[in-house]
Amino acid sequence: MTRFLTSEETARPRPYPSHLLHVFATRAVILATVFFPQALYTKSVIALSSGRPSIVLILADDLGYGDTSAYGGWIETPHLDRMAAEGMRFTDFHASGNVCSPTRAGLLTGRYQQRAGISGVINADPKVAAHHHGLHVREVTFAKLLKKAGYQTALFGKWHLGYTKNFNPVHHGFDRFRGYVSGNIDYISHYDRMGVYDWWDGLQLIEEEGYCTHLITKHAVRFIEENKQRPFCLYIAHEAVHSPYQGPNDLAQRGPNASRRPAGNRNRAVKTDVKTAYRQMMEEMDQGVGQVMATVKRLGLEENTLIFFFSDNGANSRGSNGPLRGFKGSNWEGGHREPAIAWWPGRIKAGSLSDELAISLDLMPTMLALAGVEVPEGHRLDGVSLLPVLLEGKSLGRRQLFWNGKAMRDGPWKLIIQGKGQKGIGLYNLAEDLGEQHNLADRYPDRVEAMLAAIEQWKQDVARGATVQPESPESN
Repeated sequence: MTRFLTSEETARPRPYPSHLLHVFATRAVILATVFFPQALYTKSVIALSSGRPSIVLILADDLGYGDTSAYGGWIETPHLDRMAAEGMRFTDFHASGNVCSPTRAGLLTGRYQQRAGISGVINADPKVAAHHHGLHVREVTFAKLLKKAGYQTALFGKWHLGYTKNFNPVHHGFDRFRGYVSGNIDYISHYDRMGVYDWWDGLQLIEEEGYCTHLITKHAVRFIEENKQRPFCLYIAHEAVHSPYQGPNDLAQRGPNASRRPAGNRNRAVKTDVKTAYRQMMEEMDQGVGQVMATVKRLGLEENTLIFFFSDNGANSRGSNGPLRGFKGSNWEGGHREPAIAWWPGRIKAGSLSDELAISLDLMPTMLALAGVEVPEGHRLDGVSLLPVLLEGKSLGRRQLFWNGKAMRDGPWKLIIQGKGQKGIGLYNLAEDLGEQHNLADRYPDRVEAMLAAIEQWKQDVARGATVQPESPESN
């Protein structure tokens, strides 16, 4: 449901309304609503009188639910605050994964990442099998479909869906790519954690000086300016606030010119105070968000441009997930519940707050619906369009969502298997227990049984026809 904030209210999460407290229905209903959400998508395809809108996705990296002041967090983010005040803030939005690569694969395809064979991080170390994994070109991405429909497409920032050129973003529908393909790079020198230089313009390694966050913003702004006369889809994938922890005035920690400690510790790079750097990294990204919004307004594009901001997973222990349990890499809420803000002046009512259960998989069907693009025949998306929520404040209805075959949601109910610090199977009512502290599994055995059955059905479904990733460089 959607409502409007008063000036006295804070940005803290609210409990779910009572009408969402429901019990599992039959397994037939579960299958119909979970595994065949396409019906919800097709009803949302619209044709806007002002023409096809442009779309900007801004993805933060490792940003926690309690990091930004837009969510009552510890770092002041005035531009995100303004974005929320002028748009819609989600309190129950989730990444489809709890680490980087899986969420990005799900975002690009609108399908659970397990279908693309990317259930874990694509590793920077070439000795690890996962280093040779990637998003195969046969996957259907939002960039491919929007480009085919006449959109100009671009990605600036982090890819992390394959190290080799055959996985490069330009093969997945992006007209422009400027950024890095690994999980993280030195913000100053642009070397990854294996000591490999990683800054690309399309398929070419290039030298470009500058703080990573600033470069991403610079290229994003230029792309908007260059494409102001036609519809565009811009994916801005920030590195912040992922390690290495470096502010814009810090020294390089990697590469041939890295700053080193005095004799006796020459192999250890000089590092700034993590908390200070973390704050600076967040502030610089927030400035970048402000520059993108300002550019859209300056060019008179705000009434025909949707901007959506969120994070790929929760914070690690360096950041804050607010009232949520767990951190990045876990299936607790702190691992995948994300700050998410939608901004579209004149379309999305200012100051609105949504408690709807939503996931990053929903963004592809939302974008396709905005552009009036149909999903290819025989292709099925796992997400649903968010347009009913964004434009009309309507509910998406009852949903079930899944994480890694280890956790699932049914309305306010959360089932988690093998949660760290938990004995046995956990069942939590998030409407009353957002911090997942009170295990109700023993009180509701029938609900536990039904949800476990749904997880098994989901595992079988995503494994059917899933992309097989190479086991070694030789098999790639």
